[in-house]
Amino acid sequence: MMDVIDIHLGRRLRRRRRILGLTQQQLASACGVRFQQIQKYECAANRMSAARLWQLSEVLEVPVSYFYEGLSVDGPAQEDPEPPEPVAGKETKALIRAFTNLSERPRQRLLELAKFLNESELEPTRHAFP
Repeated sequence: MMDVIDIHLGRRLRRRRRILGLTQQQLASACGVRFQQIQKYECAANRMSAARLWQLSEVLEVPVSYFYEGLSVDGPAQEDPEPPEPVAGKETKALIRAFTNLSERPRQRLLELAKFLNESELEPTRHAFP
């Protein structure tokens, strides 16, 4: 029987793999398993051990806690509330790699800048004259 937590972990695994533009085969090769094993993790047919979660977090360049984001004390969220995945084009992949290579402080400042730029696009244009 599939556990709702295993389903959540599998969704988070699939999401991160796709964001990085990796195939199941590429991820499997990096972890030393067959691609079918990655498929089984993603659809929650197989559970991921603590050691495998650690290995996946290293390969996918996220903390282990990434896989548990969205879970609460009461259990997993009903539906994954995350926005749709960005298109994994060359620019997106390059941006993600550059972003993840930054240390914490520059990463936070870049995130604040992106939020500011997004908000400023939503505001009506203001002119200096009446």
